[in-house]
Formats: sequence, structure tokens, C-alpha cells
Amino acid sequence: MGLSFEFFLLLAGILLFVSIILGKAGHRFGVPTLLMFLFLGCIAGNEGLGWIDFHSPQVAQSIGVIALNIILFSGGMDTKIHDIKPVMLPGLTLATLGVLLTALMTGGFIYWITNSWFTAVSFSFIESLLLAATMSSTDSASVFSILRSKNLALKENLRPLLELESGSNDPMAYMLTIVLLQLLNAPDVSISEVIWLFVQQFVLGMVCGYLLGRLAQRVINRIDLTNDALYSVLLISVMLFIFGFTTWIGGNGYLAVYIGGLFLGNSRFVHKRSSMKFFDGLTWLFQIIMFLSLGLLVNPSELLPVAGIGILVGLFMIFISRPLSVLISMLPFRKFSLNGRMFISFVGLRGAVPIIFATYPLIAGVENANIMFNVVFFITILSLVFQGTMIPQVARWFHLDLPMKQKEKLKEFDVEFSDDIKSAMSEMQVTEKMLAQGNRLMDITIPDSTLVAMVKRKEKYFIPRGNTHLIVGDVVLIITDNEEALKEVRNMME
Repeated sequence: MGLSFEFFLLLAGILLFVSIILGKAGHRFGVPTLLMFLFLGCIAGNEGLGWIDFHSPQVAQSIGVIALNIILFSGGMDTKIHDIKPVMLPGLTLATLGVLLTALMTGGFIYWITNSWFTAVSFSFIESLLLAATMSSTDSASVFSILRSKNLALKENLRPLLELESGSNDPMAYMLTIVLLQLLNAPDVSISEVIWLFVQQFVLGMVCGYLLGRLAQRVINRIDLTNDALYSVLLISVMLFIFGFTTWIGGNGYLAVYIGGLFLGNSRFVHKRSSMKFFDGLTWLFQIIMFLSLGLLVNPSELLPVAGIGILVGLFMIFISRPLSVLISMLPFRKFSLNGRMFISFVGLRGAVPIIFATYPLIAGVENANIMFNVVFFITILSLVFQGTMIPQVARWFHLDLPMKQKEKLKEFDVEFSDDIKSAMSEMQVTEKMLAQGNRLMDITIPDSTLVAMVKRKEKYFIPRGNTHLIVGDVVLIITDNEEALKEVRNMME
């Protein structure tokens, strides 16, 4: 019996709501939020509760491509150039050479074990490399989600390095996947054609991302839309155009989208803060949809037969191929300690991107594509469960963690500064101690660099003057020059 569209929307609403609740609970207990979404998709699928019958890798891939565009574009906008500038070269080296080495070593291992240990399936060398290529990149959605949700601050500039690597290494894995698919379908492809394809994809991707990002900034600043909400929609059209145009002319759309987002996020454009907040929410929505749809696509019963291969390959990637790739790629960069390099190795998370790339062999009709997909899915779960939950602990073991500065959130005043403004804001409740010298604002001792900008009394808001009478229970909005000045104000007023 088919589902009506209305009932499908009801189920979609329930799944999204449950995903958010489970994600919150999972975060509290140290379980990666994205893993909860993946499991919920499996539960809602055919072999779970059977709510949704979903068997289309084409649809899952399309959802994944859109979601990956949003994740990379938003991740680029959130990344500050001054943070990644010191780690630009090592980050890009990991994103290219590191991915290539991981794919080659893992592919060789897969070929060896499937032709000597496991008789149920035997991959050719190209098939082994193809399977490895789909898993060779560090998943940006997983890294962004875990590092930011855990509020993990790291020594040695490791956090911007990991975010740069994960945001920019998907193009390399994508290129390897596409080239190896071509080699399977057309073995007579020459090495020179493969090299030219790599160069074309990366050069056009970088150039289009930068130029179209610059063009988009000018258009956004000059278009003068009557409805402010349309600027967020305009930004979506920019993202889609960058990806579509770059791909159409033969470049790497994922790389272009990330670079375009990086340029826009570090430039000034109208309604920037509201647009970036919109993309934050959109990113979470599509991460949920992407992981749910990929969870729906897999049949859990098919994972058990590939568990042996999945465990061996997964552990090989975690403890051998990824660490060796990182150590070789980082040889020229002496400023990173051995502990730092080992931590970078450990944060080689697999996530939705490998599963999305694993749909390409499915759609192309590769002989062992279904087994490849299940192996990738199994390794993704293994990576998220093991690496995703252990990242904060491993940072502490290697003595790389730093106390994260928590930015105070205003509860009574819905006010925010642009990132370009370095002033600090806080809200304080008026106490009897604060009014000991008098109940007028001018009677309270505060530094010259501090402004009491607004007062909330019960449900009313007003701007105070020096002779304004304050009462116990009032909430005042304080603006100071910086965080240090804010601490001084608190010490004097509390």
C-alpha cells in the first residue's frame, strides 16, 4: 500500500523532530549526532519499522550532492582566512597528496585481502582502488559537526588545519572515484588523459570559485532587494550557480563551492550575519536529510556479510593508511609535533561523503557495486562510533586540548554585533549590592569604556540615562571595548 503525500510529510516531520531530539541526547552522551541520524534512517527503512520504502541510489546521490554543496559552502563561509593562512600549505597537501596516498595504500590492502583471505568476494585491482577512493577523504560534515559541537579548542593551529583539510579534500576523492570508474568502463584511457583531467578539474575549480565568489559579492552589494529575506535566497542561487557552471565547463564544482564560500565569508556583503545564520540552519537540515536518506538506502541485513572485510579495512585505514599518509604528507612541515601529527591522523573521519561517492559505482552498474556500498556504509559506522566518540579524549591524551572560550549568549536582548566589530556585550541583573551607593545609573561605578545601552524591566525595554532609577531585578545590556574590559566590568559591578 503506497503512502499518500500528506502521510509522507507527516513521517518526514516526525523523523526530523526525532532526529533533533536524538541528536541532542547523543551529544550529551558523547555519541556523534550525525550517527544518530544514520541509525534513525535504518530504523525507519524497510528492515526496520518499514515506514518508508526507499531504494533509489540516484535520489540519495542527488540529495547528497545538494547537501554537500550546502555543507562546503557554509563551511567555507565560517572559515576565517587569518585562521587557515598559517596552515594553508599543509592543509592543501593533506587534501591532495594525503588523499591519494590513503587511496593507494587502502586499495592495495583491499586487493590483497579479497584475493587471499576472503573467498566470498574478489575485487580486481581497479575495483579495490575504486572502493578505497570513495573512502579516501576526511568527511567535512562529520569534522565540522564534531569539532564545533564539542567546542574543542586545539594547540598548534590544528583545528583550522583539520577544517581546511576536510573542507577541501572531497574534490580529490571525487576525482579519483570518477577516474577509476572511467578506467573500469574504458580501460584504454591513457595516463596523460587522466593527468589532464586532474589538472583541469582543480585549476577550473579554484579559478571559478574565486572569480564567481568575487562577482557574487558585487552583485549582492548592488542589487538592492526590497525584501531582506531574499538575500539568503540569493546566496543559495549563487552557490548553485558556482557548482553548476564550474561542473558544466569541466571543473570541480565541490572545490569551487568551497572556495566561493571561503571568499564570501571573508568579505563584506549586506545582510551577511543573517545570511550566514540561515545557512547554519540549512546545513543542519540537509545534514539530517542526507544521513536519513542514506540510512534508508541501506539494508542492515546486508551489512553482516561484509562485517569481516569492513572491520579489517576500517582498522587498516584508522591505524595504518591514514597515519602513514599524514606522516608522509607532513614531512616538510616541521612546526607540527609528533603528537599533533598523530592527532591529525586520528581525525580521519568517514561520514556521508564516502557513502555518497559509493552510489556512483551503483548507478554506473559496476559488478560488485552493492558490496562496495555496504562495505563503505559499515566502515562509516565504525569510524563515527570509534573515532567520532574518541576525538576529545585523544586530544587530551596527546595534551593538545585547550580550554574553549564560551561566548556568552544573551537571553533577554536579541542583539548581535557583526564579526568586524570587536566590542563585547553582556547582560546583568541588577542586585542590591549594585545599588548600595544609590539607585540611579550614575551612582553605579563602571569603567569609562562601558555603556549601559538598554534596560529590561519586567516586559518593557527602555534606553537609560544617567538619572534613570534602577530597581532590583532589572536586566541591563552592557557594551564594552572587548572581553577583557567586560571581565573588569563584572568584577566591579558584581
